Amino acid sequence: MKIDVLSLFPEMFDSLRQSMIGKALEKGIIDFKVTNFRDYTLNKQKHVDDLVYGGGAGMLLTPQPIFSAMSAIEADNQGDRGHVILVDPAGKRFDHQTAQRLSKYEHLTFISGHYEGYDNRIRQLVDEEISLGDYVLTGGELPTMVIIDATVRFLDDVLGNADSAADDSFQNGLLEEPQYTRPADFQGMKVPDVLISGDHEKIRRWRLKESLRRTYLRRPDLLVHKQLTNEERDFLDDIKYEESLDSKR
Repeated sequence: MKIDVLSLFPEMFDSLRQSMIGKALEKGIIDFKVTNFRDYTLNKQKHVDDLVYGGGAGMLLTPQPIFSAMSAIEADNQGDRGHVILVDPAGKRFDHQTAQRLSKYEHLTFISGHYEGYDNRIRQLVDEEISLGDYVLTGGELPTMVIIDATVRFLDDVLGNADSAADDSFQNGLLEEPQYTRPADFQGMKVPDVLISGDHEKIRRWRLKESLRRTYLRRPDLLVHKQLTNEERDFLDDIKYEESLDSKR
């Protein structure tokens, strides 16, 4: 996968070259480049922003540097600028399914803005707009890094364990169940007996039920539109009954 980023602060992306993504770069699984679009401005002062027409607070990123930087990316990639993503609070909220979908593209290009926003004409370059949530950050660099990290995890051979991404929270629409490792008894806190029983069917059922329990207690909104199996419905009924008893104690 080829990943291009347009940013005024390319040094912020150095952290992405660590850990799993760093190894993916070493293996050639991804090709990652950050372009400082300030380098493409035509004015002597190297300004990339200007006042808002009609009045208003703050400064907007001007279109010229970003259009010119995008043309350079196209030239470097035989006319391909990739699937262009504008990172913006007004975009569609990013989620697990979006990361999976983005991982199918061969080339992604992110526009990471700063200051108060973009001249609206920049959106002519864009294929989709993505937001991390209903809040505003000082720039698009951190959200872009989050999106890249979540997306790259789905590429083949990036994770050490091929099953890790498939077992993630949200993969099946539920939060991940509680997990444990050695020792089996730590300061009197014991691993549930079922997990060391060796009975794979009982372990599977426990994991599913506890995944449902955690989702019901922490993110009930995820269950609203989820199509539950008969087994999951039965477990959820049990969980609601068990939790109602606990609340009365």
